[in-house]
Amino acid sequence: MPAQQPKRTIAYICPHCRQSVIVEKDLFALAAAPAKIPCPCGKSALEVEFLADKVKLEVPCLFCGREHRVACSSTAFVREKALAFSCSASGLDCCYVGEEGAVFAATARLEQAVDKLEQESGEENVFLDEIVMHEVLSEIKDIAQRDGISCACGSKDWSFQVNYSSVDLMCAQCGAQMRIPAATADDIDDICCKNTILIRGKGE
Repeated sequence: MPAQQPKRTIAYICPHCRQSVIVEKDLFALAAAPAKIPCPCGKSALEVEFLADKVKLEVPCLFCGREHRVACSSTAFVREKALAFSCSASGLDCCYVGEEGAVFAATARLEQAVDKLEQESGEENVFLDEIVMHEVLSEIKDIAQRDGISCACGSKDWSFQVNYSSVDLMCAQCGAQMRIPAATADDIDDICCKNTILIRGKGE
């Protein structure tokens, strides 16, 4: 009977469908080549890459709409019972790595925190930061009025969806999507610098 391969359990919450993604990965396979851990909805994926002495992760974040680039030592990634990586904008965890039981327990606690946050927000406060969202939407509206929003495919026919901490722009012709974060003052600065917005597909 072959020896059991060392494994790590990795978890995050998809910012698109809001479901927890929890996957067990073989450590040798992770060390051999960069890996993607996609959500079943197909709209987000966590990336893991082993380097000489550390592990880099790119984590989709439910709370701020951005992708966090985080890193830890290879030793910690391989040996720690549970590692937690957090969102700097919200202070909440966005990813767990470790033993199966510890990661499942931590993810369950995070799901409860998310549910509580959404219940407390109610109808009066449906965004992470009301002021930031208002300013970002206002800037998008101004750019749209100048006919400054288009897609890389050439179409200017688009729609949008407002999320908890971001705005998604979607091309009506080719389906390409672009996420504009709307969580912090930096996000206002970023959008204020733009005269136009070009929607690009994931692969571009």
